[in-house]
Amino acid sequence: MTPAPQDRRGAYAKGVAKREEILQTALEVIAREGYRGASVKEIAEAVGLSQAGVLHYFDSKEELFTEVLRRRDNLDRADFMPGEGWPGGFEGMRESFVEVIRHNGDVPGLVQLFSRLAVDAADATHPAHAYFIERGRELREGLSTVIAEQQRAGAITDRIDAETLARVLQAVADGLQLQWALERDVDMAATMDALFAALLTEGGPARDA
Repeated sequence: MTPAPQDRRGAYAKGVAKREEILQTALEVIAREGYRGASVKEIAEAVGLSQAGVLHYFDSKEELFTEVLRRRDNLDRADFMPGEGWPGGFEGMRESFVEVIRHNGDVPGLVQLFSRLAVDAADATHPAHAYFIERGRELREGLSTVIAEQQRAGAITDRIDAETLARVLQAVADGLQLQWALERDVDMAATMDALFAALLTEGGPARDA
């Protein structure tokens, strides 16, 4: 017997809900246990499924972890970047960017996951390859738009073009995570903020100490 349309819709909705539950649980487990400590087995047990049951919703562990990072990005965007783009010009961008990095210090497992998958994703066949390419492009486009506006206004240095500066900011943010993973006394947020401050011209927006 062919399932009725409402039955198919109900099954689809349940499948979507279970997938979301798996992603949220995996996010929490990885944030708590770290990349190595978060096994598919542990995630499966937390959502009441077998390992095969979890992988029914994802093609592989790597795809599951890629989607966890995507969800993390969406949550960070909602918390630190409400609306479209970076809020409040250069200072808004600076504050939001630094706050995201400060927040990363509270979720070391996700930082480990990001850094590990970023290396593995250099392989074009890796499930996270497209995610990192798209994420980097979107990040740089958003940064370079604000940077170019502020350069035209004379607020920040124009000795380096906006697209290059955006790539430098991305590289520093990613590199700081690796340094912090090795040396937990590295202050990622303060270092990133110092770089933003270094971009200001004499007439640029000042920030209270």
